[in-house]
Amino acid sequence: MKTIGLIGGTTWLSTVDYYKLINRKVNEKLGGESSAKILLYSVDFAIYRKLAEENKWDEMSERLCPVAKMLETGGAECLLLCANTLHIIANDIRKSINIPLIHIAEETVNQIKKSGLKKVGLLGTRFTMEKDFYKKILIENQIEPLIPGDDERIFIHNSIFDELGKEIFKPETKKKYIDIIDKLIKNGAEGIILGCTEIPLIIKQEDCPVPVFNTTEIHANAIVEFALE
Repeated sequence: MKTIGLIGGTTWLSTVDYYKLINRKVNEKLGGESSAKILLYSVDFAIYRKLAEENKWDEMSERLCPVAKMLETGGAECLLLCANTLHIIANDIRKSINIPLIHIAEETVNQIKKSGLKKVGLLGTRFTMEKDFYKKILIENQIEPLIPGDDERIFIHNSIFDELGKEIFKPETKKKYIDIIDKLIKNGAEGIILGCTEIPLIIKQEDCPVPVFNTTEIHANAIVEFALE
């Protein structure tokens, strides 16, 4: 079993899910008392939210590339960023280390392709919905991304940071998400990417009439498959 390096804390809530999902999957595969070999570096999210809101991605890269290298030096044999938005700097991190980085968008695309879908709704932070780093990978694989409207993107972004990442789960917020998803489906979405690792905390497959792609679970499963190869 390879040692898995995690850069987490963005937010700690979804990092807890990663830790649980990875260990559960390893135990399912190996049985007994088996669990994953993990090195976790959990950042202070307040610093990184501020950098993101100020579009200081270069500074974020300068902070996180040494963290990735530290995990590699500590014995990590593969690396995972515990957030969709952090993958804006995934290429920088890949260049800074000599171990594989398992990319959340690439793994999500693999699952969408297995489902044979060609048009999907993308939910996430406004960075994930608006910037090209995620949509480009979808388009390169002949999958058309649909994103919500301006006001809906603002709502999703704010709910992630001000509610979901703080363990606040309001029924009215869930209803608004479902309304946004229904609108995307009416516009042709054949599936929905939960492209923020906090969104699966409030939206489940049973809330949606089309396939839901839980990026946290997809990512965790992919790193386990790699670690146990």
